[in-house]
Amino acid sequence: MTNSATPEKDDRELSAEDLADIEKKYDEGAATRQVSPGFGKFLRYVALTFAVYHYLTAGFALPTDFWHMGWHLSGLFVLTYALFPMFKTKSAFDLHHSPFRIGGVPMIDILLMVLGTSAALYLGLAWRGIEWLGIEEQTFRMGNPNTYDMVFGCILIVLVLDIARRTLGWILPLIICVFISYALFGPVFPGLLQHPGVNFRTFVSSMYFPAEGIFGVTLWVVSTIVFHFVLFGVIAQRTGLGQLFIDNATILAGRYTGGPAKVSVVSSAFFGTISGSSVANTVSTGALTIPNMKRLGYPGHFAGGVEAAASAGGQITPPIMGAAAFIMAEFLELPYTTIVIAAIFPAFLHYVGVFTVVHLMARRLDLKGLPADKLPKLKAVWSHGWANIVPLVGLLVVLFSGYTPYMSAFCGISLAIIAGMSRVKEPMTLVYSAAFIAFVIWKFMGGGFDLLMSAILIAGAAIAAFNPQERTTLSEMADTFETGVKYALAVGAASAAVGIVIGVINTTGVGFRMGFMVTQAASNFGTDLHWLFTFGTWELFSVADLTLFISLVFIALACILMGAGVPTTALYIMLVSVAQPALAQLGIPPIASHMFVLYYGVVAEITPPVCTSAYAAAAIAGSNPFRTGISAFTLGLGKVVAPMAFVYAPVLLFVSSTGFDLWEFTYTAASCIAGVIALSSAVVGYWLAPMGAVYRWLMALAGLVFIAPSLQADLSALIIASPAIISQIVQRKRLAQLV
Repeated sequence: MTNSATPEKDDRELSAEDLADIEKKYDEGAATRQVSPGFGKFLRYVALTFAVYHYLTAGFALPTDFWHMGWHLSGLFVLTYALFPMFKTKSAFDLHHSPFRIGGVPMIDILLMVLGTSAALYLGLAWRGIEWLGIEEQTFRMGNPNTYDMVFGCILIVLVLDIARRTLGWILPLIICVFISYALFGPVFPGLLQHPGVNFRTFVSSMYFPAEGIFGVTLWVVSTIVFHFVLFGVIAQRTGLGQLFIDNATILAGRYTGGPAKVSVVSSAFFGTISGSSVANTVSTGALTIPNMKRLGYPGHFAGGVEAAASAGGQITPPIMGAAAFIMAEFLELPYTTIVIAAIFPAFLHYVGVFTVVHLMARRLDLKGLPADKLPKLKAVWSHGWANIVPLVGLLVVLFSGYTPYMSAFCGISLAIIAGMSRVKEPMTLVYSAAFIAFVIWKFMGGGFDLLMSAILIAGAAIAAFNPQERTTLSEMADTFETGVKYALAVGAASAAVGIVIGVINTTGVGFRMGFMVTQAASNFGTDLHWLFTFGTWELFSVADLTLFISLVFIALACILMGAGVPTTALYIMLVSVAQPALAQLGIPPIASHMFVLYYGVVAEITPPVCTSAYAAAAIAGSNPFRTGISAFTLGLGKVVAPMAFVYAPVLLFVSSTGFDLWEFTYTAASCIAGVIALSSAVVGYWLAPMGAVYRWLMALAGLVFIAPSLQADLSALIIASPAIISQIVQRKRLAQLV
């Protein structure tokens, strides 16, 4: 059951330091350079100022967009150039002292830090003009930048690409450089891609001035919404909500067949509601679930694959999804709650797939659940950790009551601080509760909150102070805030850099050009293949059907291939610009095409050869990384087929413009679930009994056909699967008689 080429390590308990090392190795923003204690203290103050600034502006008032994004970018430049070395050699992260370093940071990085901060803040300083420098008001400079604009604009473009490279590696900046080349050298590109080219001054103006480019929608969403939810997730996890999820998952699923593996699936689904980071989810829940799975008898690569596949679902699990979901809401001009509702069934389908594979593998290996004495006690878990659910409830109540996402995040963070730091038994600590209650009353008096909302939040602040857990100290909470900022550096750098892509797409129209090329190529393929599905005057699939399917396959493959090393958020932004025009031409509702790209971007995270979540899980499991990645991909088949389902049947998204019909939803959902179960049985080679290779192929084919939402497709799938189903029933009866 183990990989003979790479022996799996013995079961061992991993320390907090071991887990931190694993997270640093596989999470882009976790590995940072060592600096001197004095400089480290300075960076701590910068990080805390950065976090507190975002926290307070979310609750009280956001400054003007260009100032807000400028301050956010400034914090990114200071922290990234201080913490991430120019090149990631083994010794680059060590503390070095020399006359050419300050606090262990090379002078060149200090210079880049200053230049980046200056370029980020210049826009706000020069917005109304600077008369003594001869700088006009920004309105008169749009499209006609002066020398200062050109200098600072070029600096910002180069340094934004550099901080993306330092935090995320070379792939994303290189892709963005291709887009820049396309904008500047349009005439040299062939065919439909050819365009007159963008003047360099116009290009810098478009990339630098707000509305598009670097100071565009992606940086705005990350600086205004995403950062706050990242911070909330870190605080909630550190104050006990993550452990509450794991304990409850163990109570729910631990006793059943293959219990620890099911705990992994359930706890990852729970944890995904506050995390939105696949690697953080993998390390946090996998530290407990992977060793338990191995003790039960699961192969190490499978145990790691289960955790990676389940954890990758965190970015698509409502109510707190990954950063891309917030950007999707802005692109579609829909409330974030609409995106959350649309994601419910696709996320459910993903976890059904993982859960089914886990269950069938446990049946195949005859693995039992955890003994009763190993299960947490429901009463003890909730009597100790009940207060940790208050912040999440508060956040969701505010979010689904129609308030802005950043106001809901502010309330969630405030309640998490209270749950962690305020205690009725220590009256001085009630200052945190009192401050938030005063804020709620102030909002109520000004008409910002209605009476019911105010009452709920005040009650939450009062109840959370009765938390029976050990109090989090101010120093520990400061550490948590600092960690939250470090987690947000990579996504912040990616959002700023990928804004360049949006600027190029808007300036050149390349998205529509490439979308047209995709549909044309798919149409040609469909026309060539149509004869295979035509029998006289009767056709199984029309040319339009084949064109749509081939277009979806092209876009899905592009997502998976480009997703090798590119963060989900950046990948989503780049590919939706191609997918949206292409799928719109084929009549697909916008929310379905956006969800399609998002899901395949997440699939890329568990697709070898680059699958960071699986590699982190392999490090915990002591298994072969590539084999763990293969296991994670096969376990995540639900996420692979789900996007196809909701493109063909937008009713699965609840909120599609095509409308919602309960009967159509029920029938289509049942068909999709049947398809995922059939695929899962093919992956494992077991349903009611062991399954031979031929029957596995039949079940796999039937599973794919089931996903197509029509009675004709379902009948075809049943016919295809019937030999395997009959064989399984007969074999099951034979095995029962032998027993």
